[in-house]
Amino acid sequence: MAGNSIGQLFRISTFGESHGIAIGVILDGCPAQLPIDLDFIQSELDKRKPGQSKITTQRKESDTVQILSGTFEGKTTGTPIMMLIPNEDQRSKDYSHNTDVYRPSHADYTYHAKYGIRDHRGGGRSSARETAARVAAGAIAKLLLKLHGIEIFAHVSSVGKIVAPNLSGDSIENLLTIREENIVRCADPATADQMIDFIDGVRKDGDTVGGKISCIVRNCPVGLGEPVFDKLHADLGKAMLSINAVHGFEYGSGFEGSEMRGSEHNDVFLVGTKQPKTLTNFSGGVQGGISNGMEINFTVAFKPVATIMHNQQTINSSGEAAEIKGKGRHDPCVVPRAVVIVEAMAALVLADHLLRNKVSKV
Repeated sequence: MAGNSIGQLFRISTFGESHGIAIGVILDGCPAQLPIDLDFIQSELDKRKPGQSKITTQRKESDTVQILSGTFEGKTTGTPIMMLIPNEDQRSKDYSHNTDVYRPSHADYTYHAKYGIRDHRGGGRSSARETAARVAAGAIAKLLLKLHGIEIFAHVSSVGKIVAPNLSGDSIENLLTIREENIVRCADPATADQMIDFIDGVRKDGDTVGGKISCIVRNCPVGLGEPVFDKLHADLGKAMLSINAVHGFEYGSGFEGSEMRGSEHNDVFLVGTKQPKTLTNFSGGVQGGISNGMEINFTVAFKPVATIMHNQQTINSSGEAAEIKGKGRHDPCVVPRAVVIVEAMAALVLADHLLRNKVSKV
């Protein structure tokens, strides 16, 4: 099936289903001699794995990654890297009620209509379980970017109508410390407490809620991004919109920029700086689809998880009326576990463009 790969030079292809034997990823195009930190890769997966807290799904998966190829003596060899993550805690019986009915706002109907067959166990390939493979590959992309001083940080900036204040100019290291001290992964402790209480209340109601994740990229060199169709922000947008439950992407001033005048919105250059910088950053670090050296910032909006613990009217595969109630283990809000997924997808796009930029001029 097409559509399982992303990237041109630094390219990944993921495989596997939610209730299959395993999920995994093949990463091709990673330069040789990149030191591989397996503990770091596993720590990234630990941020995404289920069963972390009372506000995430209680499915228990260790998400222990195995590197099957592409490394030798702790470094990449320049050949394809294959990583495998076994599924350990499938409960397919939780979906036995779902064999012939379509869950509202899930991919059940569209998958069945497209392929004439679907895996009803947790959504099969359409399940967000697939994103663990992206996180594993994204961790390697982060290791590559780190060699170039590029830093990526994301956090939960809103849940429902609870909104965190804008990030300060704090260091990435400090922001990471603050974020990891709370289970909702918000970099503002006071807002985090409100979010946790709200999500827990939604969970007890048998309902779900959406939220937003904001991401910043610091120390990105000037010149990443291609003209016309492979603009950096376009590829970032595609990567983010490929994540399950994502319904929106904006960078820089985003939709608010449409309400401004050009005299307000233009990023004026500062005089006397070693590398050209701008007084404001409404462009979000990207101009003409190419990084300009300023901080890249964007926000990703996630819809509420579609599975709720309420009875809902639906139809079966024959178009007949049916009723369905959510069963099994599901997130009341996806954003706490999606933070590392957003970072991983950003890292994959940046790693790809970093390598592509090396051939942009003699």
